[in-house]
Amino acid sequence: MVASAPERERTMRIGIIGSGNIGGTSAALLARAGHDVVIANRRGPESLADLVGSIGPRARAGTVEEAADTDVVIVAVPLSAREDLPADALAGRIVIDAMNHYPDRDGHIDAIETGETGSSEIVAALLPDARVVKALNTIWYERLRTEGRATGDPDRLAVPIAGDDADAKEVVAALIDDMGFDAVDAGSLRDGRRQQPGAPVYNRPLTADGVRAVLAEG
Repeated sequence: MVASAPERERTMRIGIIGSGNIGGTSAALLARAGHDVVIANRRGPESLADLVGSIGPRARAGTVEEAADTDVVIVAVPLSAREDLPADALAGRIVIDAMNHYPDRDGHIDAIETGETGSSEIVAALLPDARVVKALNTIWYERLRTEGRATGDPDRLAVPIAGDDADAKEVVAALIDDMGFDAVDAGSLRDGRRQQPGAPVYNRPLTADGVRAVLAEG
């Protein structure tokens, strides 16, 4: 596991909507890196006592609206819950879309399954004023939890990120670095279709060069 980050020039406030495998793991890593984390789920703050207690003083439970009132918001809920996201509260926020479309769980979405659109493009349409970046959706949560390495390690794993806002992607890349992984710019939000379930880069332990090579193959 990557060592805790040194004192940062700026601690960020990170909201996490969804307390499952990716949400909970991301919360722990970001808190360890020195950020303040607000975790929310549909069951309410009381249901998060054990998770918050296991992470430590930099994490607290909150409502979805409180999680949205932060610098960066990670959305890690089933895609079927996308319409419950608070579009007004997320306006102007950097939103990391860590969701995936699994038809057996989320129902069939013809536009995704035919390649007409990507899941993050659908999310962005529901959050028209948010700065959506597709990230953290390709990595298995156990790998995320245990395989982070220090910056510069030649065996460090990488994850692709996609979005239309260059500044937002830079912020997201820095947070992924804090979590112990490299971020590879995969292009626009439309290009994020290349990191959906079933794509060659999905759920593969690759270095940054490996991610770039797989993306280059199409």
